[in-house]
Amino acid sequence: MASINREEQIRHLHEERKRKTKEKVENAIKRLTKDSKAINFNSVAKEAGVTKATLYNHFDIRERIEFLRDQQEKAYSNARVKRNEANQDAMNASLRRRIEKLEARIKELEDENKELRKVESKELADYIKNL
Repeated sequence: MASINREEQIRHLHEERKRKTKEKVENAIKRLTKDSKAINFNSVAKEAGVTKATLYNHFDIRERIEFLRDQQEKAYSNARVKRNEANQDAMNASLRRRIEKLEARIKELEDENKELRKVESKELADYIKNL
């Protein structure tokens, strides 16, 4: 009878440790999420004060971490795409402004070049006349 009671105590202790571990992991995930930190096996294990093996051995915990990690990666990818599109629009606008400035400068230089050719042509004609 004493052995049955002992087995029950061991089972109860095991369940209690399991519950505390899950609680520590859940709290760690909440803190990481609140602080906008990466959720992966390394960060959760470190934050919860448990080993990575513990996380891998608890199927429900492992699935939760994998799900959250994948969600973060998707959110990061989506944010990068949006940021890249916004950067692309800004870059295009900047390039358009630069092209407009350069085209205006080209026009100024072409006009100046025409004037200089006229002056040169007139001076050459005057020089030939004086010969």
